[in-house]
Amino acid sequence: MAEIQSPLPGVFYRRPSPDKDPFVQDGDQVEAGQVIGLIEVMKQFSEVQTDSAGTLQGFRLQDGDMVHPGDVIAVVAES
Repeated sequence: MAEIQSPLPGVFYRRPSPDKDPFVQDGDQVEAGQVIGLIEVMKQFSEVQTDSAGTLQGFRLQDGDMVHPGDVIAVVAES
């Protein structure tokens, strides 16, 4: 299992915008470098990407949760 951790503090979002579908869902296959969410810091957005390919086992945060550096955002079962 690989943990995807927050690189910085801010607000985590699973969607590119409120009217769009989430980047990924639990159980989806992901590739290394795939965007799974965004972190907003002072009106600027940074992508959260996977480090490895596999199956997204689940998010550990809800959409709109505050995050701090090192917080686990999601877990991937590496393939």
